[in-house]
Amino acid sequence: MENSLYTTLNRQSGLMAEMRVIANNIANASTTGFRAEGVVFAEHVARVGPGAPSLSMANAEGRLVNDAQGALTQTGGTFDLAIEGDGYFLIETPAGNRLTRSGAFLASGEGELVTSDGMRLLDAGGSPVAVPAGAAKIAIGGDGTVSADGIPVAQIGLWASAGATGLVADGASRFDAPDGVEPVTGGKIFQGFLEQSNVNAVTEIARMIEVQRAYELGQGFLDSEDRRIRSVIEATGKG
Repeated sequence: MENSLYTTLNRQSGLMAEMRVIANNIANASTTGFRAEGVVFAEHVARVGPGAPSLSMANAEGRLVNDAQGALTQTGGTFDLAIEGDGYFLIETPAGNRLTRSGAFLASGEGELVTSDGMRLLDAGGSPVAVPAGAAKIAIGGDGTVSADGIPVAQIGLWASAGATGLVADGASRFDAPDGVEPVTGGKIFQGFLEQSNVNAVTEIARMIEVQRAYELGQGFLDSEDRRIRSVIEATGKG
């Protein structure tokens, strides 16, 4: 029965990890550019003894980012940008370059496009994107070409993870790519739009209820085993 306790405790730990991910998804259902995450489990199987069934333990090993397209909402903002299809914007942060689908940018005092917290947007060559001061009209094409009064001045790049590791969330709408990044094609940029979170709140709530019920079943088993062990100890002590 000891193996059953260990297996159940391990299962409870995994369910708690999944519950935290679901709760984070729901909390960011309205966050611009947010990508829902799921938990990746790894199963470890070990032989217990001759003639005995094997012991299976599942661990929550990591998170998987959902790349499904979020809805595009029109804002009319000159530097509000949304991506339809593949790719992420690349921004420069103190911790290194990060990928994001949150395209709410601003023009800094130096004319560089930055996030609300001052992180610079990078172009197709990995350099900051800047627009000339005093330009009457800034237009950004579907391929990322930035034009000031009809003259091309920069091209915003679209990027993706370069390796099999994929993306690791770094905050609500930014991602680290441990294997580096590479330019991608197939995505289209829309000026004056923002991409909303791709979280399906109804699905996440249904999943939360399912995980909660599974956790309660496991907790019930642990409580039952605790009472059984206490009864055996008490009976042995009286004997």
